[in-house]
Amino acid sequence: MMGFPLGNLRNRPFVVEPLVNADSIHLAKLHALTFSQPWSDEEFLALMMQGNVFGFIAREEGKRSAPPGGFVLARLVVDEAEILTIAVAPSEQRRGLGHALMDATLRHLHNARAEMLFLEVDETNMPALTLYRRLGFKQVGKRPGYYETAGGRSAALTMRRDLKRAR
Repeated sequence: MMGFPLGNLRNRPFVVEPLVNADSIHLAKLHALTFSQPWSDEEFLALMMQGNVFGFIAREEGKRSAPPGGFVLARLVVDEAEILTIAVAPSEQRRGLGHALMDATLRHLHNARAEMLFLEVDETNMPALTLYRRLGFKQVGKRPGYYETAGGRSAALTMRRDLKRAR
């Protein structure tokens, strides 16, 4: 699968392309900028080496070694998928990268004939909740006190999007 351009975001064109194992170090660095309990590059690499894990990275067009603007990592088991993690660089948030990464994931899952996609999101992450709701995700569960925050703990909302096609 080739990357596809996102257009001009903040005067810089981005492209979304499939992750490769060498991206693990970039993922870990970006994850550390956006999560209080970041994953290491070894953890990312171990996940990426699993046959049922896939993902996409958004990077400035023509700048393969530059830090990514964002990424998504997902797992597909039979016909159910889950978003393992998604991150967008703070400097690139609210510019459409999260939507583009999720769109690439949804297209991949459509081609793989997946029937549903799950994710968990911090109940206080309003930009992410807005994105997921716009993409058709519905809350199906809640894990109280799942995330550590500066002010204590917050719940993880479990969300699902049905991917079944009309038969």
